[in-house]
Amino acid sequence: MLPPRRITGRERRAFNWRTTSPWTTCVRVACCSRLRFMWFTLMVLTVLCMALQMLGVVRQPRSSKVLKLVSEQLVKMPTDIHRPVKRIDWENLGNLWSVSATTVEEPVDQHYFIQKIGESLNLHLEEERDQVLKVTRTKLTSITKDVPPIEPNKLLLDQEVDKRFQHQPIIDENDPEIQKPPHSDNDTDQYTLKSEAATCQPKKRIVFLKTHKTASSTILNILYRYGDSHNLTFALPLNMHSQLFYPAFFAAHFVEGVRTRSVKEFHILCNHMRFSSQEVRKLMPKDTFYFSILRNPVAMMESLFVYYKAIPAFRVVKSLEEFLNQGGRSYNTSVPNNHYARNILTFDFGLDNTAPVNDTDLDRRSAEVITAVERDFPLILISEYFDESLVLLKHALCWSLDDISSFRLNSRSERSRRPLNAETAERVKQWNSLDWRLYQHFNATFWKRIDSTLGRTQLRREVELLRAKRTKLEQMCLQEGGAVDPVQVKDSSLKPFQYGAAVIQGYNLRLGLNNDTFGLCQRLITPELQYTSALYTKQFPQLAAARAAVAKKIAASRNIATHRAVKRNIETYVRIAVTNNTSHNNTNTAIGDEHGLDVLRNSVVRSERQGSFEVHSVTKRHRKGDSDKRTTQKPVMNSNIHKEPH
Repeated sequence: MLPPRRITGRERRAFNWRTTSPWTTCVRVACCSRLRFMWFTLMVLTVLCMALQMLGVVRQPRSSKVLKLVSEQLVKMPTDIHRPVKRIDWENLGNLWSVSATTVEEPVDQHYFIQKIGESLNLHLEEERDQVLKVTRTKLTSITKDVPPIEPNKLLLDQEVDKRFQHQPIIDENDPEIQKPPHSDNDTDQYTLKSEAATCQPKKRIVFLKTHKTASSTILNILYRYGDSHNLTFALPLNMHSQLFYPAFFAAHFVEGVRTRSVKEFHILCNHMRFSSQEVRKLMPKDTFYFSILRNPVAMMESLFVYYKAIPAFRVVKSLEEFLNQGGRSYNTSVPNNHYARNILTFDFGLDNTAPVNDTDLDRRSAEVITAVERDFPLILISEYFDESLVLLKHALCWSLDDISSFRLNSRSERSRRPLNAETAERVKQWNSLDWRLYQHFNATFWKRIDSTLGRTQLRREVELLRAKRTKLEQMCLQEGGAVDPVQVKDSSLKPFQYGAAVIQGYNLRLGLNNDTFGLCQRLITPELQYTSALYTKQFPQLAAARAAVAKKIAASRNIATHRAVKRNIETYVRIAVTNNTSHNNTNTAIGDEHGLDVLRNSVVRSERQGSFEVHSVTKRHRKGDSDKRTTQKPVMNSNIHKEPH
């Protein structure tokens, strides 16, 4: 039994529950709990915030309507900056602000109008500016006619405009020192070129696809000199190679410093490679500029045949005419190095160089090749118009005339060139059908680009300046005033690499040049292999020193081994010669000595071919000793030799 007091309390609570309203009970319970009260308060605040946001969304279109219409009117203003402006009238600018108010309580941001007006202040004449300002005021007045005007902060306007134009000189049209160029249909205004040159920034991230026998070595020297003088980083081949493991497709790990991560950024990639867009973009930044160079396949085929005469496709034939008359019977795609014999340009761009069978396939394949090249390379130069190409390259890279001035490198002597007749030229076009279509297309686009950017008159003017600069450099740097055959190159470190049946010419520097001029001239004539090695030593001095030490040890050990072998041969043949003198008469002795010396000469020649540099002096001393022995034979020597076994 419960105590009577508890029973009484339970009965009282049950009575109150039955008599109290349910709504009153819920409100009382909700208000009496602290957690429930906080939850209720947060809900109310959330609803209020949502209401305020919805109100702001409704007000925003109303306030932005005027801004949109005013900006459209300001954008339509003429902004030609190529004609000079005599002076600027600032009085009419203040009236523009009389209508710069919105349909709501907050005024329109005046900085927006200041920016727009500052961009549109470069008008042709004062009448045009006044007319534009009048039209703008009329439009703004019609938009905000029901809104009272707000007085502008003219001091703020003057300060902002003065900041924008304090570094821009005002040009007077009547100034006699300003020379206006003649206008023509094919020329671009000189003011446009000057404005582009002022805003153009020199490009320092470059990819040049070096193609074969297209004057690409000269382009390579230009890039080498520019990067060397501006301390740019080159993507050089691994292990001091001259090529990026051509003819294999390019891979990023072919570049020195990629695997070891010793180089953080590469600026210029320009050595021989078979292009692979995906791998190149792994290595180079996104803003890299890509370009390459093409040559007429007819002239290029003749140069390839002379230079790569040792490849299997050309080895078995005597002339290019014979190779083409046989229909390329000796050409086999599965044999290494035969890719030089057909559509080499298509191959270098990383595409399939297999020639199509019929015209339909040729049209389809050539269109695919052209599309792929255009996608990856915004600029394609033409070797037959080399000076014009350099001028176009100068504008594309925003470089100066000194940056593109150069000498012809890796060029053949005229006596090793042989022109082709018309019939052979047509067969070359058919044999290299993909390259011929590729060359035709980009030869046409080359001149279209010149007409759209420079104009023919401006192009001729800059080509003349480039050739005059080259002539001046030749007179300053070269002894003979031009290229010479390799046998006439006096400095052995500047001799170009000779390959095949071609005679690659070099240069001789003038004597008495000062240090700066000598350095400039030497960089102009340095061949590709020597310059690549020098840049490798500059970028990776520790690796270059280690490789030089290893090469020196190998050469020394090879020389020592060769010297020992020659010394043993000398001693052997001396003993044989002297022994023959004691056992035969004088006639037989002379014959034996001559035979022994002939064998000795053959051994010395073989040792010299193996790389010995000390054999010549040893052989001279031995020959002198033999001559003395043949003239005067000492009996003491004979007695000593008889002690040796025969």
